[in-house]
Amino acid sequence: MRRREFIAGFGSAAAWPLSGLAQSAAIPVVGYVSSLTQAHSVRSDAALRRGLSEMGYVEGRNLSIRYHWITDRYDELPAMVAELVHRQVDVILAIGPPATIAAKGATQTIPIVFVTGADPIKFGFVASFNKPGGNITGIWMVLTTLTEKRLQLLHDLLPKAELIGLLVNPSSPVAEPQIRELQAAAQVLGVKVTVLKAITENDFDQAFASLARQRANALFVSADPLFASKGQRLVTLAAQHSMPAIYEFRDFVEAGGLISYGTVLSDGYYRAGHYVGRVLKGTATADLPVEQVDKFELVINVKTARALGLAIPDKLLATADEVIE
Repeated sequence: MRRREFIAGFGSAAAWPLSGLAQSAAIPVVGYVSSLTQAHSVRSDAALRRGLSEMGYVEGRNLSIRYHWITDRYDELPAMVAELVHRQVDVILAIGPPATIAAKGATQTIPIVFVTGADPIKFGFVASFNKPGGNITGIWMVLTTLTEKRLQLLHDLLPKAELIGLLVNPSSPVAEPQIRELQAAAQVLGVKVTVLKAITENDFDQAFASLARQRANALFVSADPLFASKGQRLVTLAAQHSMPAIYEFRDFVEAGGLISYGTVLSDGYYRAGHYVGRVLKGTATADLPVEQVDKFELVINVKTARALGLAIPDKLLATADEVIE
């Protein structure tokens, strides 16, 4: 379990001394726990700090943040949250469905602000969007509900595809809903789906080997923090296996992936920064409605398409928010 304190005004990471916290009781502490790895969170964490700054909170000046990122597995999360609860932080910021579940199960008193791609009502995070209730609210990234749209985009790109591999993380609470949604959408399009499972990065090679054995025509990477954190590895394997794939975030396409459709992750972190700031200023989580990130973007890598021998339909190119040459 990694526990690191980063003070933004300093040139390197430094642990915040407990004695310093005791002497500076007025400085609030945010407990940050993420289902993503630290390396994948750099850009988004900058957006978080921007949102906090606009609310008057600057890390290292009048705010301390205790950062916790996973290294590989979601079973690390409960211990991370327990440490934050033990320290009685002022607010817990939970990134991703697994982290949100861990935080909600650990405390009913410390305010929790989440950033999640899973439907907050369906997964029991809140009672309603307008009146969350309890000690939890946050930002919904609307990722896991885009399964049907992503499959349609993949079908538009590969209309003759007969078998599509679906990569899921079975340890994730959002895996089964996405499997059901994709299978239902695939049935409408007359496409078959084979489910591939990966709990850690070590499972990726086996998943791609299975795709090759089954002669799958394309890969659908489900919305999951593990896959987002290990995007470069997935993109590399897709290239090695000449496998067209669709992903949830533009980061995959910037790294050489073929196509992505989803919300802007940094936008969710930025809004979460505002929400954390409002909670620190005294607003109850029950009075903060769940915000929905409704900005979607379609990104296509034409260079990758050429390497795969694919011609991107003009209609798809015309609707893309960005085309990477």
